[in-house]
Amino acid sequence: MKKSAAILFAFIISQFQAQQGAYYQQAAKYKMDIDVNAEKFTYQGTQTLEYTNNSPDELNVVYFHLYWNAFKPNSMMDQRVGGQGKNGDSRLQKDGVSRLASIPKDQEGAQNIHWIKQNGKELKFEIQETIMKVYLAEPIKPNSTTTFTLDWDAVIPQQIRRSGRNNREGVDMTMTQWYPKIAEYDYDGWATFDYIGREFHAPFSDFDVTIKINKDYVVGAGGILENPADVKGYDAAAKIKADKNKKAVWRWTAKNMLDFAWSADRDYVVKSFDVPEGPKVFLVYQQNDKTKVWEEAQPYVTKYFQIMNSHFGKYVYPTYAFIQGGDGGMEYGMCTMILGEAQDMKGLMGLMAHEGAHSWYQQMLATNESVRPWMDEGFTSYAEGYVMNQLFPEELPNPFVHTVEAYRNFIKKGIEEPAVWLGDHHDNGTAYTYASYVKGELYLVQLGYIMGEQNLAETLKQYYDQWHMKHPSDRDFLHIAQKVSGMDLKWFHNYWINTTKTIDYGIKDVKYEAKSTTITLVNNGQVPMPVDFNVLTADKKVVTYQIPMNMTHTWKEKDIYGDFKTMPYWPWTQKEYTLTIPYTKAQLSVLGIDFSQRMADVNMENNIVEVK
Repeated sequence: MKKSAAILFAFIISQFQAQQGAYYQQAAKYKMDIDVNAEKFTYQGTQTLEYTNNSPDELNVVYFHLYWNAFKPNSMMDQRVGGQGKNGDSRLQKDGVSRLASIPKDQEGAQNIHWIKQNGKELKFEIQETIMKVYLAEPIKPNSTTTFTLDWDAVIPQQIRRSGRNNREGVDMTMTQWYPKIAEYDYDGWATFDYIGREFHAPFSDFDVTIKINKDYVVGAGGILENPADVKGYDAAAKIKADKNKKAVWRWTAKNMLDFAWSADRDYVVKSFDVPEGPKVFLVYQQNDKTKVWEEAQPYVTKYFQIMNSHFGKYVYPTYAFIQGGDGGMEYGMCTMILGEAQDMKGLMGLMAHEGAHSWYQQMLATNESVRPWMDEGFTSYAEGYVMNQLFPEELPNPFVHTVEAYRNFIKKGIEEPAVWLGDHHDNGTAYTYASYVKGELYLVQLGYIMGEQNLAETLKQYYDQWHMKHPSDRDFLHIAQKVSGMDLKWFHNYWINTTKTIDYGIKDVKYEAKSTTITLVNNGQVPMPVDFNVLTADKKVVTYQIPMNMTHTWKEKDIYGDFKTMPYWPWTQKEYTLTIPYTKAQLSVLGIDFSQRMADVNMENNIVEVK
């Protein structure tokens, strides 16, 4: 019986381990030929797609995204915006009325699939809003490749959100999420969320895209332009080759990225320069009085990439393009679409810094942003804040003071929603912004406070080293953070991401004695944290006492904000904590919690005591 039990136990363990599975990721190769009718804002498209199933599963269906089907009255996006009213995304509604509801019939987005074949055999498919479900003629077995061919036509929609014709700055065509794109398949199954307005997910893919368009147009895109001498804008000596219909042919390629996006306008100019150790940067914009600030961008963009490469990991692609287009800013493979009429350099660089940082936290570290938008937008916002503080220094305790203050003010509204919610399923547009951008950014700020900034920097480096060009999850990031710091951090992750509980520490009492001072601290919040208690002495010296929180089990050893003395830990179940410091009242000037102002304490009124 003992031997049989041991065999059974070993079998169960092996099955459990098998269910976890080794990491894998799917791969795709697109070859597309596009013929654009610029006057009618339509195009014809053909696609050959080689799809490799690296999973251990046999696939009997595949799914494609048809994002432009969202841009029409009574689409799911329109219904969702209409249902949210004034709480919805301000770019999709005006005074609570969905902008999609009034799109004219001839400007509705459409991706009309004529046929799709697998290895030459025509397939049955069905369109479910922005998702196309395709029934395969033959299963795609593990570790095998199949070839799909598609033929379709499309109507470029009225510019409402990210994609479309004639944006508010006069750009003719912003071609983003514009082609039938195969969905990602991983351990969680197919990533087939309907397009309601938020984020995307896709397998890493190679692209070979040929675009035929009126010869007067300049095209900006994320990729390598293979024939700059044949088209307008990229080569001063170019001799534009046009066919009998006055169309030029653009050929773009790209390797191992999530998406291919492009934009076209007759008034674009193209400027380029090389960042030392890469990439080659392209600025594609309409050159006029409203875009003058673009002329001064080169040194800032150069320094931006150098800082990002140094602190967050090296940008792996050969080029990057900042393209004027879209409705604000949206990242794609090797490029971003941004509005271009910035008031000043700081405003332009803030937009460029954020969207560019998505090349790290969305492209190279390709989390599923529909499921975990806080890892995408939040980590990107952290990188933006870190770099902008170096490009435009302010005299602040830390680069994220404004973010902490914005979060503190937002909490007072009482509309917070957990960061763990799926991106498109937040009920309030502002709550989505704070859950994803702000709490995601503060997730890293709080970790820096808990474990020390040096450990956070090392965590981000190792995260890049281990997971770039893959699809990591929050579990993968947390594993590295715990390994680097030696701390248990699961409690923090749960509180910060899965709940809307808040941090609120305060100074309850101060007693001055003959040779010392005794301070009683109180935890009025629901999220326990270690506490850095600071003293400003009468002779202007800052002394820091670190009070660990027992759930980490390992204490912070160093931090860039100065040396500290570690005190006995504060059990998370204990309401109050008392410490005695060897200073008299006459020797003290200010007592306070977290002079660095990193901890996202929601009530600062009881955090500081001026000694008088």
